[in-house]
Amino acid sequence: MAEMRLNKIIADAGITSRRGADELIMDGRVTVDGHQIRELGAKFDPDKVKVSVDGETIIRSLSKTYLALHKPRGVLSTMFDPEGRPSLSDFINLRTERLFHVGRLDKDSEGLILLTNDGDLTFRATHPSFGLEKTYIIEFDGKLPVGVEKTLLKGVELEDGMGRVLSFNHLSPQWIEVVIHEGRYHIIRRLMEAVGVEVLRLIRTKFGPISLGETLEGRWRDLNSGELVSLQTALDIKP
Repeated sequence: MAEMRLNKIIADAGITSRRGADELIMDGRVTVDGHQIRELGAKFDPDKVKVSVDGETIIRSLSKTYLALHKPRGVLSTMFDPEGRPSLSDFINLRTERLFHVGRLDKDSEGLILLTNDGDLTFRATHPSFGLEKTYIIEFDGKLPVGVEKTLLKGVELEDGMGRVLSFNHLSPQWIEVVIHEGRYHIIRRLMEAVGVEVLRLIRTKFGPISLGETLEGRWRDLNSGELVSLQTALDIKP
């Protein structure tokens, strides 16, 4: 097999995404044939070397898994929490693969989150250059401020730069739907706070072309072939 970047070898084993693998390498937690590697661009033939993370030899995963999970409120977007708080792995304990999450939802948000052992897809799906659109529905308290739709579509100045929504729909007296392509920390909650909207519930219903659909809270489902092709197409990945 041809040589490949070390971060891809790690991602292909379902340890983390490529970006996460880079952090492991920089932290000195990765060895190749017993030698610590800190060079991010280092390449190796995965069939000829032994790669270890934290002293554990990794095994490349040749079969890929793609799940859609309905994350409940109060669950951390991590596969393991050292403090024992609810995490994503609590809901997929029947799966034997080593999976990681694609992006995050904050603890108090709920809805669609993808889980996979495809490091390439995770890297692209969370990279700003691909700009996958995410759809959220928001339950709010009180009345919407006058002109809030126009303000959010035009853009709001936040502490880390301008933020805006791509679309805004008033679904009912207490629910709105927004579409955004950014992935900045708490971006929607911060936008709503900036325009005076008090968020009661925040639910992600779509991630790129993948919809939450009728997946019940706390349950997961495999992506079907059509969904997977749509996601790969959106991320310019050849099946």
